[in-house]
Amino acid sequence: MAGQKNHVISSRIGIIGGGISGIAAAKQLSSYNPIVFEATDSIGGVWKHCSYNSTKLQSLRRDYEFSDYPWPERDNSSFPSHIQILEYLHSYATNFDLLKFVRFNSKVVELRFIGDRDAADADGKPGEYGSLLAGRPVWEVAVQTDQSQDVQWYSFEFVVVCIGKYGDIPKLPVFPRNKGPEIFQGQVLHSLDYSKLDKEGVTHLLKGKKVAVVGYKKSAIDVAVECAEANQGPEGQPCTMVIRTLHWTVPHYWRRAVSKFIESYLMWKLPLHKYGLKPDHPFEEDYASCQMAILPDNFFSEADKGKIKFKRASKWWFWDGGIQFDDNTKLEADVVVLATGFDGKKKLKAILHEPFRSLIESPSGVMPLYRSTIHPLIPNMAFVGYVESVANLQTAELRSKWLARLVDDRFKLPSVEQMIEKTNKETEIMKKTTRFYKRGCISTYSINHSDELCEEMGWGSWRKKSWLSEAFSPYNSEDYKEETEMNI
Repeated sequence: MAGQKNHVISSRIGIIGGGISGIAAAKQLSSYNPIVFEATDSIGGVWKHCSYNSTKLQSLRRDYEFSDYPWPERDNSSFPSHIQILEYLHSYATNFDLLKFVRFNSKVVELRFIGDRDAADADGKPGEYGSLLAGRPVWEVAVQTDQSQDVQWYSFEFVVVCIGKYGDIPKLPVFPRNKGPEIFQGQVLHSLDYSKLDKEGVTHLLKGKKVAVVGYKKSAIDVAVECAEANQGPEGQPCTMVIRTLHWTVPHYWRRAVSKFIESYLMWKLPLHKYGLKPDHPFEEDYASCQMAILPDNFFSEADKGKIKFKRASKWWFWDGGIQFDDNTKLEADVVVLATGFDGKKKLKAILHEPFRSLIESPSGVMPLYRSTIHPLIPNMAFVGYVESVANLQTAELRSKWLARLVDDRFKLPSVEQMIEKTNKETEIMKKTTRFYKRGCISTYSINHSDELCEEMGWGSWRKKSWLSEAFSPYNSEDYKEETEMNI
């Protein structure tokens, strides 16, 4: 934890993180001149620091844009690259003069609550949550700048946490003694380290190498395709994907349609039987947990050429020449890429003191957030970007709009007890929808969630201009413009 305090800088609102969610929150709270702490030298979050050379958005531009700032060529049917997304985000931040709020190379290392905690009692005596702006500082934030060991302290009435669930801290497999990476003669790296390589570095790592990629979600699939592309020709080596849990994948031209016929269509369109890649669970479970990945258009063509191979395994470990499996087979490898995800809760717990640290997860394993934003038992703090959907930018922006109106006291929160009851009910519903409910995805219920947010803000929940559009047209950010904008 941070050491002795020097002069404390006070402000009303602090925002931690300069990714999509942090910029969305800064825009909506701009009238308060918030201070945005960004640990790196750039805004963009995972699009800047966890993207590969081939990383693209998994949806159309019009499904990933701010309500008041449409993409140029928004009807372009191609998926934008991560570079184009960063350009769009920078353009948005510049257009609305948001960069003046951002303090770059400023890493938050500790959060200390200095309020009285009457609003929310973690010992189980819930009352009224109270106003988000306390009228006095209630949180102290320790910040390290430019990798210095020196710490600058700030104090705020209200803090918005936007560091998200991805990046920073990799989730790594745990191995028995003498069966971990230390005995492997090749190179092991997590996808987070892989994302830091430029195109030349990727080619040097993969070309002519026997590569194993552990995982079968979007990151693993992208790495496997880049590996195949680096190993074209007779001298090229195949890449083997090591898969514990299969998830549904969809073609790059998929447009968010979900029906009882989707599995039959995917089995007809994709060679899932051929490669043993049909999941054991229904498609709806992956959709409800935001886990289906959109395939690069050349994924199965590379598999057909033998450049991508697949190995199912519930357990595996290292030997000096590669990976060994629980069926007693071995896979030779020069490089092992661990596309095994991130530990977002761990990085949040690292900066929070008790008792709040223990409140990050409920007994069910889910972070209990009212309206996916307010923890009923953590006072004067909000979380933006901790819920997933099929349109994460839209989700973050709408919750930021809701949060700004809550800060302005335009409406009141229910009691802490009512908020806890609401979050528990939502968790129980998710448990019935998917076995992967702990991921905090609202894709199945996103319109219902948005309707409730609108109603709480005093907006109409019917956002389209006609009942036909309400019934048959998909929602996007444009439908959630400010009420005044929509009436112009």
